[in-house]
Order: sequence, then structure tokens, then C-alpha cells
Amino acid sequence: MKILVTGGAGYIGSIVSAELLAAGHEVVVVDSLYQGHREAVPPGAAFFEADLCDAARVAELFTQHRGFDGIMHFASYTLVGESMEKPLKYLRDNLVAGANLLEQAVEHGVRRFILSSTANLFDDPERIPIEPDERIVPGSPYGESKYFLERMLYWFERIYGLKYACLRYFNASGDTPGRGEHHDPELHIIPIVLQVALGQREKVTIFGNDYPTKDGTCVRDYIHVLDLAQAHMLAFEALDRLGSRTYNLGNGNGFTILELIETARRVTGRDIPYDIGPRRPGDPAILIASSEKIRRELGWQPKYTSLEEIVKTAWEWHSSHPHGYTP
Repeated sequence: MKILVTGGAGYIGSIVSAELLAAGHEVVVVDSLYQGHREAVPPGAAFFEADLCDAARVAELFTQHRGFDGIMHFASYTLVGESMEKPLKYLRDNLVAGANLLEQAVEHGVRRFILSSTANLFDDPERIPIEPDERIVPGSPYGESKYFLERMLYWFERIYGLKYACLRYFNASGDTPGRGEHHDPELHIIPIVLQVALGQREKVTIFGNDYPTKDGTCVRDYIHVLDLAQAHMLAFEALDRLGSRTYNLGNGNGFTILELIETARRVTGRDIPYDIGPRRPGDPAILIASSEKIRRELGWQPKYTSLEEIVKTAWEWHSSHPHGYTP
């Protein structure tokens, strides 16, 4: 099938693109390169540089590359903390980009759409692990923008028949030998911890140690990016058979930030100093996914089930690419 991958020069999008190509699909990547890296786009994928907020450029994309069987939409501003400081960047730009993409999708007869959504929809969960039918309480403008896109897809199915899957990631983690996590600035916890191990940072700052958890630090559910890629492909293939779906994606196990740091010390054999900073706006105490629905319906089974395995794949990439994609 011919699949458009938005944000395909980014961390998750590039790895999913590589997996799609390996499975025999034709892939077209669109990316603005705002945070993505041209070097991350896998050989064999066509590349189209564009900002999805530019409606004319999006229309040009669909004119130049016709016949998409589906879209996997990763392109987005994704930083919870930044969204609390610059809400319009998220509430406006993420929605405009999504609307431009959906407009062209229905105009050109695209029938399948996979949305990269987020666990930030669940700022105040009533149940842990968190089921897909948990009440929606976005934790930030970033989370709100993803929820708006989920609702947009609901209406596009009702009106245009577009089948969709909303995949709500918890903490996407880990790397592959050829592609890894490289942001500038880097604000994700595993790369930050590993940068300390590499001597590129002095220490890790933990944002709050007074949460109601076993050691006072936040609990998160880490899911390997290759397991996410498999979930995307399974969901894409099942849309015609099962119809639109919403799934939470995680391992179902939670680890505190201090447990993560201790795991990274074991994997790297390095000391990883840390200090304690104030809580960060938009950070809930505990986020653990229930992925039972996608396991039951699609037979999805994560291969990377331990935090140590996940951190090991990240360390292998970061230690061999200490400056990421920068030469």
C-alpha cells in the first residue's frame, strides 16, 4: 500500500517509516524539518518538505503524490511544558495542520487515517491502569490539541466515511541501530539521562519528589518505539475489518524517575547524578496504560517488556551517535 507518513523525519515517524518499507509498503514522508532530520528519513521513502500549516503546500503534496491508501499522522508540536507557555502554538498550529491534512485526504479519497495521540489526555485518571474509555481530562494545551484532532476524526468518519485509529502513546522510548531520539533542545527523560552518562550534561533534574508514589517521583509507562510501529501497522490493516478504533499503548508497568535513573546506571555502568527541581506544570503523578484492548482485538504483543531492555537499545544508539544526527 501507499502510505503518507507526516513527521516522518522525526523520532517515531522515521522508525515507523522504516518498518513500513521493510513490510513492503510504499512510503511518502512529509516533514518541515523543524525538529526532524533529513538523515533520519529511510532510503526508499520519497521525501516532501512542507509545513502542514501551509494549506497550499499540503495541496501540492497531494497533487504530486497521488493514490494514498492511508495516512499516519505524527507531525505535531509535542512538548507539554512548552504548550503551557505557548498555548496557541499548540491549540492553533496542531489543529490547522491536522485540518489541512484531513481536507486533502477526503478530497483525494483517502480511506484510512492513523493519529499519533497521547497519554496527556489523562491528567486525572479515575483508574490505573488507564483504559481507552477513561474520562478525558487533558493535562495541557498539547493534550487538548490531540483531543480536538480525535474529535475531528470522529466527525470526518460520520460525514465522509474516513476510517481512523487513535493511538494514545504513553512514554515512547528506545531506539533502533539506525535511528534514534534526537531533539534540540532535548526534553525527554531517557535521552537526558543518557546524555549525563555520556558526560554531555552535568546532572538530571527531577521535577518534583513529593508526588504520591513509592519514592515521590512521577511514575511512567515506557513503550519501545518498535512496539509502537507494530501497533500502527496492525491498526492500519484492521480498519476495514473492525472499523475505527481507539487504543492506549504501553507496557502496563510503571517506573518512577528514580527507578529509571537506577536502571540507566546499571545499563551504562556510569554514575548519573541528579538533583530535585520544582514540579512541572501539566505532569500527573502516575500514567500507566492498559493495552488489553489492542492485545485482545489485534493480537498486539510488545517485544520489549522490561525497562532495562528499552534503555539498553537507547544506550546503544546514543553511545554510537553521541551527537545524534549532527555530524
